[in-house]
Amino acid sequence: MAGGAGTRFWPASRQLSPKQLLALVGSETMIRQTSDRLGALVPPERRMVVTNARLVDAVREQLADLPQDAVVGEPCKRDTAPCIGLAALLVAKVRNDPDGVMLVMPADHVIPDTAAFQRGVEQAVRLVNESPGRIVTFGIKPTYPAEIFGYIQRAKAFTTMKGEAPAFTVAQFKEKPTIATAADYIASGEYYWNSGIFVWTAKTILDALRERQPKMLGHLEKIIAAWGTPQHDEVFAAEFAAIDGISVDYAVMEHARDVAVIEAPFEWDDLGGWQSLPRRLGDDEHGNTIVGKHIGLKTSGTIVRTTDNHLVVTLGLKDCLIVHTPDATLVANKHDEESIRKVVKELETRGWTDWL
Repeated sequence: MAGGAGTRFWPASRQLSPKQLLALVGSETMIRQTSDRLGALVPPERRMVVTNARLVDAVREQLADLPQDAVVGEPCKRDTAPCIGLAALLVAKVRNDPDGVMLVMPADHVIPDTAAFQRGVEQAVRLVNESPGRIVTFGIKPTYPAEIFGYIQRAKAFTTMKGEAPAFTVAQFKEKPTIATAADYIASGEYYWNSGIFVWTAKTILDALRERQPKMLGHLEKIIAAWGTPQHDEVFAAEFAAIDGISVDYAVMEHARDVAVIEAPFEWDDLGGWQSLPRRLGDDEHGNTIVGKHIGLKTSGTIVRTTDNHLVVTLGLKDCLIVHTPDATLVANKHDEESIRKVVKELETRGWTDWL
């Protein structure tokens, strides 16, 4: 899934180059890292990217090892459930593999240990194969009471094989809580952060959508019926726009019956905004995280992102965020990065589309 806007990473993240197409951590872009993470476990010809229509060419350029038809562009944004449903129908009907096991993952996660990730996926596939109607997800052991993640409450433990991570049936999914509720979750020892990574068969997720979201699935099936025909683009645009956007968590996961959660055997980070960088890149003795050419005097707790050929000098700053790009520079209190979304809205209001 690679259709997100990444507005909290403005001004680096733009409509035609959102965060999944940027190299925010490491030398490779987020989407390149995500694809490479699959290795031999999922060969390129069995990968699929669903993104925004205007990003198709950029994604194909970054993932040139994938077949051209592996990159699918949505004509408009409709959240994760329609995105996943479309991909499942393409697997089941266009690729004629309804029992095909799907690994669904966002394109903007950081998972440094590829081998551990692949072992976790293999365990998830085993759990799905044991019960073909089962949905498997990965829970991240929480390290602090986060308000920005959904939570998964675990229940009965599965019997696992040697070397496998702990796995449990899911008691319930919880939406993003208050900090006090999140603290209670952590104290109980029963909750994980919801990673948004899933393993299931195409048939399983389509059956779930047919039960819970029949209208949505009807629109998607009309799209697939016209797939590859002269009416493809017209039908895709009309039927997809007619869908009411909804997340897969609301549409399916909160109502699913046979769900397992694996305690993720890999390090995981969801790059939600600029304050994610210190976690991934570290900081200096003054608590500064610097990318690019910088001189800091009496500067502490500050994040600077520039280039090696554009010097940024900071003097007497504390807890600031400075992001330089060729046509825009952001200077902000780093604790107020949620307001970056308001900047993007203001640019839209003013019609300053060159900076979006």
